[in-house]
Amino acid sequence: MTQPIHGVAVDAGSGLAAAIRATRGQDSRPDDLMTFKRAVLTTLGSTATTVLVDAECGPDLIADYPPGCAPMMAYEADVYHISSADRITLLPPHLTVADFPRLGVRQLKFFMYYAPDDDPDLNARKQELVAEVGADCRAQGVTFLMEPLVYHRAYQPGSAEFADLKPDLVRRSVATFAAPRFHIDLLKIEVPVDLGFVEGFGLAQRSRSDALATFRDASAAAGDTPIVYLSAGVPFDWFEASLVMAGESGAAFRGFMCGRAIWSDAIPVFGQKGETALIDWLADTGQSRLKRLIATL
Repeated sequence: MTQPIHGVAVDAGSGLAAAIRATRGQDSRPDDLMTFKRAVLTTLGSTATTVLVDAECGPDLIADYPPGCAPMMAYEADVYHISSADRITLLPPHLTVADFPRLGVRQLKFFMYYAPDDDPDLNARKQELVAEVGADCRAQGVTFLMEPLVYHRAYQPGSAEFADLKPDLVRRSVATFAAPRFHIDLLKIEVPVDLGFVEGFGLAQRSRSDALATFRDASAAAGDTPIVYLSAGVPFDWFEASLVMAGESGAAFRGFMCGRAIWSDAIPVFGQKGETALIDWLADTGQSRLKRLIATL
């Protein structure tokens, strides 16, 4: 795993389906979600090194991967079905890790909401599940990409309080899951700072030099485990700026896995103008955005 990763993520489930249905209105069709995902895969996959699909639609999309684009599939049930109390990821009821090689998929992505300061017993349960998935991946010869998404019980993302805590939450989560017992081949991590509170972007709660230090700290916490950054639904320009900052900071990272920052603006295009307009948008604006992200590396 030494090559740069220029990944596109289109593994969103019921939330994306609802957004598409809202924009399609009376033109909505049962296969709209699959149509949208297939368009993203076939149009952007020609430039991406990998495209991440979900466990529900993924098996039916494997045949559509363009040459040179490695299949990657999520190993989780719809994220909107996760319990708000413990936020433990549910496994897909119709798949096992052993199914991945049979489907021609050698890369598995698994995410877990994780709060370093949460109840130790709850975190131990989460860690045990991640370790089990990692052991299964190792046994099946499947590359394990793990995505820890940080949260805090008292503060919501987007708040000044959470922005102040986020660098430490990301760093500690990365340090936890970089441990060898999890058998993680690649950590897909959040940008460790909220640009909305960084000098030059939003409220100057954090200086640019301090923000750059957060990238180095999170990277160092990963040790020998490679990392890639996820976009987490931020505007495209901010994710592009985040990758530029990561490079400027000197942090060691392998690349990116970008989803909504690239294609979310295509949802109303699909809803209002249909599939052909969607594909045209992805071939123009979508490809342009993907190539801009690649250029930052």
